[in-house]
Amino acid sequence: MSSSFEIAKTDPSGARRGRLTTPHGTVETPFFMPVGTQASVKALTQEALEELGTEIILANTYHLYLRPGHELVRRLGGLHQFMSWPRAILTDSGGYQVFSLSGLRKMTDEGVRFRSHLDGSEHLLTPEKAAEIQLALGSDIAMVLDECIETPAPREKAEAALKRTTEWAKRARAYFFEQAAHNGDLPQWQFGIVHGATFADLRRESARQLLDLDFPGYAVGGLAVGEPHETTCEMTAEVTALLPKDRLRYLMGVGRLSRLSSSSLRRRRTHRRHPRYPPQCPLLP
Repeated sequence: MSSSFEIAKTDPSGARRGRLTTPHGTVETPFFMPVGTQASVKALTQEALEELGTEIILANTYHLYLRPGHELVRRLGGLHQFMSWPRAILTDSGGYQVFSLSGLRKMTDEGVRFRSHLDGSEHLLTPEKAAEIQLALGSDIAMVLDECIETPAPREKAEAALKRTTEWAKRARAYFFEQAAHNGDLPQWQFGIVHGATFADLRRESARQLLDLDFPGYAVGGLAVGEPHETTCEMTAEVTALLPKDRLRYLMGVGRLSRLSSSSLRRRRTHRRHPRYPPQCPLLP
């Protein structure tokens, strides 16, 4: 079964409701995703998540790659079987995690070379490798590898990160299509991630470059990493104005419930709130 997305209703303000259909069930959007970093949502049982009506959760590529390993998860039937979760899963690319390693990683055009925080072993995460890991995990939505930078950042650094993120997105997309050509249609969607730091023109340029790659969905990344919340809203509005109206959108890293309403208003999107969920859960708009 392949995935699909349809708009159920659009408000004159621009807010919309949609329906994402995946091989593991339907997700009514917008939806606030609980984070299951290591294939488990901390402080909540699977039963509690199901009782709350959770339709999709997020898992972390970086952590699952290091432990227990994506090949082991593949052999055990994929992430859904591994964690006994029958509904949809989105996996990130590991980009933010390696960004947060600071002194343990080195970023180049090839990828990110880093040392494991577990045992110090050295690894190279490339756009192709991140895509390979997520295909092995078998998530319903996979994110491309991106370069996340701190804020505030000088314009030159933001421009370089944007360029690298676009090139990485092209490589990840090519790898994805190559695997589809060899193995048939893949039951996974791959999303691009818009960057540009806090520069509106760079945000718009990043969105335009990624649109050429025709992703089924687009994420707004590199925000909520230290900049004022007002800036987060402004940059998000710049991006969403350019994104296709019929594609899924994902606002990454926004997890404080007190900020959802203002983000929603500025972005002209509505968000369903789940106050019982733990904080710092990304949003699937």
